[in-house]
Amino acid sequence: MTARNEPSRTVALIVALSALGLVLAPFFWFPFLGTRAFPGQHLVNVLSGILLGPIRSIPVPIVVGTIRITLGIGTVFAYPGGIPGTIMVGLVHRYVTSRFRDPRLRYLSAFAEPIGTVLIGGTISLLVIGPLLGVRSILDLLSRETLVAALLTFWSGWAVSSVTGSAIGYVVSLVLSRALPE
Repeated sequence: MTARNEPSRTVALIVALSALGLVLAPFFWFPFLGTRAFPGQHLVNVLSGILLGPIRSIPVPIVVGTIRITLGIGTVFAYPGGIPGTIMVGLVHRYVTSRFRDPRLRYLSAFAEPIGTVLIGGTISLLVIGPLLGVRSILDLLSRETLVAALLTFWSGWAVSSVTGSAIGYVVSLVLSRALPE
C-alpha cells in the first residue's frame, strides 16, 4: 500500500471496526452498578489498538460510544473505559509485542486492554464521572465502602467485561493472522 492510500486505509478501518462494535452492541452486554459492561467493545478496542495504533484507534470507541448512547444502549462510561483501553493496546503492541514473530506472542498486547479500561478508565469513572453525574449506585458505593473497597468492587465488574473481550480479541487476532498473513 502506498503512503497516499494510508489515510484511506485508516478511515476504512475506523469505519469497519466501529460498525463491528455497533453490530455487537445490542447482543453482547450486561448491567453493572449503573453502567453497561460490553465485552464486544473490548474486543473492538483490541483490534483497533493492534491495527491502528494508540492514536488512530481513539475515534473507534468515541464513535461506538456516541452512537450507543444515542440509541439508548450505552452510557457515558463508554468514553473513559474505551479510550484508555485502545490506547494501551496500541502502545504495548507498537513498542513491545510487535517485535515478536510468533503471533501467539505478538498479539499478547490484547491483554493490556484491561490496564487502560479497568485501572485507568474504571478509576476515572468511579471517582470523577460517576460523582459528577450523580449516578446513585456509584455514590452509594462510595459512601458505604472505603476507597480501596469501592475501587475493587467497581474494577471487578469492569474486569469481567474487559478480560473477556480482550481474550476474544486475542483469539480473533490469532485467527486473522493465519487467515490474512502479512
